[in-house]
Amino acid sequence: MSTQRDGQLQDDGWCFACGSHNPHGLHLTDFCFEGDHYVCNFTPQRCHQGWVGTTHGGIIATLLDEIMTRMLWEQGTDALTGELRIRYHQPAPTGHQLTIRGWTERSSGRLIVAEAQAELSSGELVAEAQAKFVQT
Repeated sequence: MSTQRDGQLQDDGWCFACGSHNPHGLHLTDFCFEGDHYVCNFTPQRCHQGWVGTTHGGIIATLLDEIMTRMLWEQGTDALTGELRIRYHQPAPTGHQLTIRGWTERSSGRLIVAEAQAELSSGELVAEAQAKFVQT
């Protein structure tokens, strides 16, 4: 099933991060708004590791990008990532739940700046990101 709004971006269920049809994807679900933050939980498994027992940094980057992109989509904004900056604070162990939070920092014209964080269940910061999105 394909989702489309106003002839812009389409979702056919094959998104690597949230697509239910992609057998190799992360299958993120249970997104929700908590105030101004858009939130999702994810527990990386061994198949998501880089170094033994550590979640691959590219998976963390995907989680951060997805929470911001999907937040904008849920708010009715079609936008593409133009720039993504990530700062990693500590390794994310596999098998431990991460909470991913995203929010809009500011917007001007077609440009939207959003931020996101990935945290362990203890509240310890794993990584943070800032991204610039361009509305389509």
